[in-house]
Amino acid sequence: MPNTSPPAEIAILIYPGAQRAAIHGLTDLFGEASRIAGEAAGDKAPRLRITHWLPDAAAETVTCVFDSQPGSANRPAVVIVPPSLGNLPDPAVIRRLADWLTRRHDDGGILASVCAGAFLLAETGLLDGRPATTHWGLAEELGARFPAIRIEADKLIVEDGDVITAAGVMAWTDLGLKLVDRLISPSVMMTTARFLLVDPPGREQRYYSNFSPRLGHGDAAILKVQHWLQAQAAQVAGLAQMAAQAGLEERTFLRRFHRATGLKPTEYCQHLRVAKAREQLELTTRSIDQIAFAVGYEDAGAFRKVFHKLVGLSPGDYRRRFGGVGAG
Repeated sequence: MPNTSPPAEIAILIYPGAQRAAIHGLTDLFGEASRIAGEAAGDKAPRLRITHWLPDAAAETVTCVFDSQPGSANRPAVVIVPPSLGNLPDPAVIRRLADWLTRRHDDGGILASVCAGAFLLAETGLLDGRPATTHWGLAEELGARFPAIRIEADKLIVEDGDVITAAGVMAWTDLGLKLVDRLISPSVMMTTARFLLVDPPGREQRYYSNFSPRLGHGDAAILKVQHWLQAQAAQVAGLAQMAAQAGLEERTFLRRFHRATGLKPTEYCQHLRVAKAREQLELTTRSIDQIAFAVGYEDAGAFRKVFHKLVGLSPGDYRRRFGGVGAG
């Protein structure tokens, strides 16, 4: 029997500054998934309906401006807030868009965001007390503006039932495939990923994020230590040496360092060493043991464990994925 249920509507919100590549890329991804599903199951296949929604200048009204299957009333099963490459809209516009998103959620829709779109989603209050992700470079700001959210910046996708957040600018591919998996089937999702030559969901944002230490905290003594550690890549830095550089007693140094950087000194040094190791894995053909020694690890096994903990990949897998010289 043919599938007589209405298609699942996926609405994409085209707010001011929204990235057009993501809007059209998601539209194409869902269109290809529907085609693939139809070829596999004919008229029994689940169907997707893609719509675009555009607010007026003040976001007083939000209108459907594109519909892949027009003719019946709109009731989005999913609303996606795409990423932005520029500044977010005016706060008053964000509040009105958040109201519109809340109404879609109250009507049974799943809300999803990509990258900076999480700020619009957060304005609804629906992320309070929940885990969520955004671009690694925006995670600290999102957490500061919305402290009730549990930020999980290492993840590319955080799926929490009726709310889904995706991380970096290009994580719209991961979100799109996740929705195909949920709304059609895992097999159609995998076929769509292969057709589009993109990785299926399961990556982690920490594969791609660089260590960005906090430097604007205003503690001159701790900043002096940070600059000193950066200059020597934290190779021979013990607690006593760091405290001496800061001119502080060790317990005072530990407390102030953690308050300023958000990390313990040992964790901070690990991040610095791994960042240096990533550069060498990407740009040189040195062996992993040589790189471990060069960044301050006498035990290559310990280096491998720390690297995997922070990056989510082994040094060898990282080189195969990102190495531009002698990778393989």
